[in-house]
Amino acid sequence: MSSLAAARPATESEPTRPWLAYSVLASAVICIAWSALFVRWAAVSGPASAFYRALVATVVLVPVWLLRGRKNTVRFRPAMLGVLAGIFFAFDLALFNTAVLDTSAANATLLGNNAPIVVGLGSWLIFRKPPRAIFWAGLALALVGSGFIIGHDVFDHANFGSGDAMAVAASVFFAAYMLTVERVRAQMDTLTLTTLAVTASSVTLLLVCLVVRVPLLGYSTHAWLSLIGLGLVSQVGGYLAVTYALGHLPATVTSVGMLGQAPLTALLAIPLLGEPLIASQVIGGALVITGIYVVNRRYVSAVR
Repeated sequence: MSSLAAARPATESEPTRPWLAYSVLASAVICIAWSALFVRWAAVSGPASAFYRALVATVVLVPVWLLRGRKNTVRFRPAMLGVLAGIFFAFDLALFNTAVLDTSAANATLLGNNAPIVVGLGSWLIFRKPPRAIFWAGLALALVGSGFIIGHDVFDHANFGSGDAMAVAASVFFAAYMLTVERVRAQMDTLTLTTLAVTASSVTLLLVCLVVRVPLLGYSTHAWLSLIGLGLVSQVGGYLAVTYALGHLPATVTSVGMLGQAPLTALLAIPLLGEPLIASQVIGGALVITGIYVVNRRYVSAVR
């Protein structure tokens, strides 16, 4: 029970029922599932789409945060952890978006799904919070399901190259982001932490774009609209919800729940990208949902 208590914030009221935290997590999955579509529609470089995703969110969240006035008091150490979380997230976005351009989207997605494994190991080795056996069983089902969803394309593009390596590195940075957010959520509310992290991400990604000389202007109207959608839907909506969920659910549970993006993105791609589902994707989606249920069912039972 100590690991459950550590995941709950002291700055927000506790949800009276577990369904509230799970509902928020579900909304996060829905919002973030759109990110691959927006990136595809924008058709700009990985670091640039990552920068504008963070920048749009910063422009929206900073004024809202400032309007809260005196409620914004934050201690130095939690603030630094929030900034660190934002830096981790910036490199996750830059690496993953670039990986999608350098390897198949299927390879990038499969290798990027290593994040829950890193979260579980990090909770165990760094925070001395070993996940229960049921976590690993549910994660195994979810990862096998993810493999089914994108396995056909993986076998067609089996060479492990720079794009694949970047996808693996992205999963490590995303796991570091989730572990850091879970750690600091007990000392900071959802809006403050999300605003601080995404602002740090914007600054970090701007520096990355300047260093690698990525063009940040001259895009088409369609690209700009896609980037705005990416920032509003996937970042503002998705990561406000993720940050809230991490205040009421362990990072291990949240990270496995985030695997639900894979089947949802596959479904959205049917009408929006013209990518029909094949049998292996249907089987994989069922396994992912089963894995998520296995992990979450045990946690709900524990907090009732």
